Amino acid sequence: MVTGDPALEGMGPDGAEPKTPEEPKAIEGRSLRQIAVSRLKRDKATLAAMTIAGLFVLIAILAPILVAVGVLDPTSTHRDLLSSDGSPIGSFSGASSHHPLGVVPQSGTDLLSRLMYGVTFSVVVGLGATFVAMLIGMTVGLISGFAGGKADFLLSRLVDLVLCWPQTLLLLALSGTLIARIQSLGVSNDNIAAGIYIILVLGLFGWPTFARIIRGQVMTLRNREFIEAARSLGATNRRLYVTELLPNLWAPFLVYATLTFPAFVSAEAALSFLGVGIHAPTPTLGNIITDAIDFSQADPMYFFVPVITISTLVLSFNLMGDGLRDALDPKADRH
Repeated sequence: MVTGDPALEGMGPDGAEPKTPEEPKAIEGRSLRQIAVSRLKRDKATLAAMTIAGLFVLIAILAPILVAVGVLDPTSTHRDLLSSDGSPIGSFSGASSHHPLGVVPQSGTDLLSRLMYGVTFSVVVGLGATFVAMLIGMTVGLISGFAGGKADFLLSRLVDLVLCWPQTLLLLALSGTLIARIQSLGVSNDNIAAGIYIILVLGLFGWPTFARIIRGQVMTLRNREFIEAARSLGATNRRLYVTELLPNLWAPFLVYATLTFPAFVSAEAALSFLGVGIHAPTPTLGNIITDAIDFSQADPMYFFVPVITISTLVLSFNLMGDGLRDALDPKADRH
């Protein structure tokens, strides 16, 4: 048998070198964060809601700065823009280039400035109450779900007790006494004391639902392999709470916070209508709407503009919370 040139062995019939088969590409797994981001990118409604919510947060941050430098002026009156009966001169609440949304009846203050500055105080109250509720709910839910036994029983009954209290009646009944108590502790400004009161009371009544959610999540995690491994290595309860459990609870924390915050903003508006809360001249969305109710027929724009503003704020955060809940749900579709 005659063999050919070794250099030519293995070549194809046309003399070209044969193609080696390509190695299959390794399948790359996606983390939960990558899956959540991918879902959010496909959810146009949630992206739009996040954009609007971010705009409100930006306004809340920038408004005090703009007031300090004189760009916004929520307190100066413009009597020359009001008629003899106190209503704004011209259509659309006297809207002009200097006052794009017009002026407030009777006082003549700039409505746009008051709205933007009011967003700041409403957001501060909502975020403060949300922080208090999340802190208490996270602590109670962690201990109740992980400890079990008598601790779980007692904390669960505490949750039931707080849920059965008439929140609105207590807010109204205790407002005068507790606001005076806050002032006796060194808070001289009435509106600051009222704001602290609303933050504390909304937070102290708003944590039970979140505590129940965290308790359920912790009960599903406490017997997982990584918890047992940490226990076998001698981890303390503090390490188990802070290092092992908390990082696995950020998703429900984030979702519930985005749903609780707009509820507290709406609650601040409702309390302002009932006479409890921050009063004029310090603006909040709640007291602006309360004042605008008296002019709902004589000056509809003054009434509808703050109503649309707070409705947009609440809706954007609610839609963002719903979208985050769907994106962070591990059982949802993974297309």
